[in-house]
Amino acid sequence: MLLTFDTCLDKTYVGLADGCNILGTKIIENNGETYHSTYLMSTISNLLKENNLTPNDITMVATDIGPGSFTGIRACMTVARVMAQQLNIKAMGISSLEILSKLNNSSKKTLVLLDARKSMTYVWDEEVLGAIIIDDVKEMVKAKDYSIICDDSMYNIFSEITDDITSYKTFNADLAKILIGIVNEKPEKAKGWRDLKPLYIQPAPVFGK
Repeated sequence: MLLTFDTCLDKTYVGLADGCNILGTKIIENNGETYHSTYLMSTISNLLKENNLTPNDITMVATDIGPGSFTGIRACMTVARVMAQQLNIKAMGISSLEILSKLNNSSKKTLVLLDARKSMTYVWDEEVLGAIIIDDVKEMVKAKDYSIICDDSMYNIFSEITDDITSYKTFNADLAKILIGIVNEKPEKAKGWRDLKPLYIQPAPVFGK
């Protein structure tokens, strides 16, 4: 039984599957001043109960490892590592950039862009390229015919130079289902809980400097 979850992006996504058979998913948005990742554990518990399952029925967990919200990444990683350790099961970490790349249904090459602050953007071009200066990425976009998936911030910048660009939020996609699909494509990537690490592409800021 596969459990997937993501709290790194705009919502909390939780999914449950038996192989390729999706048993259920849930999407949780922010509630007033309460951040959506706060509801991760209760959402997992409710989804299991709805399917007459317990945590002991889970045989693998898969989670978004970032980049994204620092709070969201920490929530995902903590829950995934603890569950994998306590249940003695495998865990898989998938980049939010790779997850969002699956939203492109066109034949064009996918470019995923997420705001990295400091005039930089996180970039996916068939793999995680890292945090790159926005002006350099603009040259990439001008040189190749990409279909771009991005967040709202990057949409406002790159829509000035290309029409083939969409904010991932407009898809209203169930990212838990996408995570399930990725796991089924490459189950060999599952590892032990000690190998599950967050994808902090940029170092944490040093305050006072």
